[in-house]
Amino acid sequence: MEGRVISELFINEQIRDKEVRVIGEDGEQLGIMSARDALKLAEEAGVDLVKIAPTAKPPVCKIVDYGKFKYEQTRKEKEARKKQKVVEIKEIRLSPNIDKNDLNTKINAARKFIGKGDRVKITLRFRGREMTHMNTSKHILDDFAEALSDIAVVDKAPKVEGRSMTMFLAEKR
Repeated sequence: MEGRVISELFINEQIRDKEVRVIGEDGEQLGIMSARDALKLAEEAGVDLVKIAPTAKPPVCKIVDYGKFKYEQTRKEKEARKKQKVVEIKEIRLSPNIDKNDLNTKINAARKFIGKGDRVKITLRFRGREMTHMNTSKHILDDFAEALSDIAVVDKAPKVEGRSMTMFLAEKR
């Protein structure tokens, strides 16, 4: 991925614009000048002219050592990827005739998952004759969400899918 992004940058003779805004090696603005003059400045300094913002009006070019610049870019991208947090979805399964203490144990497990920043999918599974009492069991999911209302919000409301009812909880922002 990072190779493709960097190869789209134009360097030295590849820059065909009439006028470019030039930034020096130490980051100071050198103003707007012709691409030819900017290239001369870069050659005098013994480095490259790299177009870093092609969509700007006029395009922005920087006088910099291209190899070093490329290395810095890849390092920054790796660093950004390292800081990304992947949100996992943890599932908690319940049955319609769950006891109060068992429900509290599941609620504590969900509290731990949400505390870590994960989303929680609560599944209420119906088997056999339990299917006939689906509408009366929705209160279990409501109680579950109510017990966690201090740290979580209902991301997706309870919904019946086949033989189960599911609800998603996410961390309060």
